[in-house]
Amino acid sequence: MIVQVRELRGLPLWLLKIYLCDIGGHEKHGDRVEGPGWCAHLAQMEDFQVGAVRVGQVRLRLEIDDDILEEFTAALDKKLLRAGG
Repeated sequence: MIVQVRELRGLPLWLLKIYLCDIGGHEKHGDRVEGPGWCAHLAQMEDFQVGAVRVGQVRLRLEIDDDILEEFTAALDKKLLRAGG
């Protein structure tokens, strides 16, 4: 089992939950999504600010089996490529 932590900017927590469910997860109690061989814990972070611009942030803590990491990461990264900001 591998544990990864990612901080994602410009993505609301609710949308990340949808993305994780789209790739095989099921929302559990609180801000947790579980799928076959993985469990994601989500946390809303303080906004990232540069000058007058503020962007929301979410921390993703992922516990995942080694053998599905590459496939999962590819599927999630594809979801995270969003046009239009």
